Amino acid sequence: MKNNNISNIIKCSLFCLVLISISCSKDEKQTVTTLNNLVMQDEFDVDGAPNSAIWGYDIGTGSNGWGNNELEYYTSRPENVKVENGMLKITARKESYMGSSYTSARLLTKGKFSQSHGRFEARIKMPFGQGMWPAFWLLGDDIPNATWPQIGEIDIMEYKGQEPTVTHGTVHGPGYSGANAVTKSYTLLNNRFDTDFHIFGVEWGENYINFYVDDVLYNQITPEKVNGQWVFDHPFYIILNLAVGGNYVGSPNGDTMFPQTMLVDYVRVYN
Repeated sequence: MKNNNISNIIKCSLFCLVLISISCSKDEKQTVTTLNNLVMQDEFDVDGAPNSAIWGYDIGTGSNGWGNNELEYYTSRPENVKVENGMLKITARKESYMGSSYTSARLLTKGKFSQSHGRFEARIKMPFGQGMWPAFWLLGDDIPNATWPQIGEIDIMEYKGQEPTVTHGTVHGPGYSGANAVTKSYTLLNNRFDTDFHIFGVEWGENYINFYVDDVLYNQITPEKVNGQWVFDHPFYIILNLAVGGNYVGSPNGDTMFPQTMLVDYVRVYN
C-alpha cells in the first residue's frame, strides 16, 4: 500500500501538470511544484522505538506548557510513543506523572533532518475528543541564532479533537504569529479525520506554500498574503506531537476518553 501511494502521487502530479499545460495560456502565472527525489521517509515498518537516526524527543512541559498552557508531560516512554504494526503511535494518557495530569509525546527531526522547500507529507489518523491537539508541523532550523516567530513555523496540520471534520493549515512569522497567524481551515464532507487515514502535505516553493488534504489544494500562502516578513527561505525540521489542552483547544472535559492515539502511517519528504 505504501509503495503504491508513492506511485500514485507521482502519477497524480504528472497528470496535473498535463492539465495545467492544456488549460492555461502562456500569459497566466503558474505555481507548480515538481516532485523529484524522495529524500527522507519513515514508513514505520520496524516495531519498537522510533528510528533514532531520524527522530529525537522534546521531554517535559516546556516553558508555560510549551508556550500554549498545554497540560501534558512529554516523554519518550513506550507507553506514549512506539512503532507497532506499521504505524507510529503517539498516545496521550490521563495519569499523574512528574507533576502533570497527562502524558504524551513530541517527536522532532531537529539535528537529524531539515530541508528548505519541497514537499512534506504524512498519512495520519486522528484522535478524538475535547482537548486533543495533534499536529504535524515544521519549525525553522535557526535556533539558537534566532527566536520564534522570526525563525518561521509551518503548521501542515493542526486539529481540534472536538471538531473531527476540520483541519487547519497555518504559517507563523514576524508580524503574523499566534492569534494573528495566516491560516485556513479545510472541512471534510461525509467523513471524519478520526475514522480514517488522510494525507496532509505542503508543497513549498520559493515564494509560495501550498496546503493539501489528500489530493485537494485548499490554501496557497504567498509573500503578498502575510502581514510581515517572508521567512520561509531556510531549512525547517519536522515535528509530530499530540498535545493535551492548551489555548488552542481548551482542556479535556468529562466526555473526553483516554487513552487517545494519533496514528502515523508514514512521513515522506521530496525535494
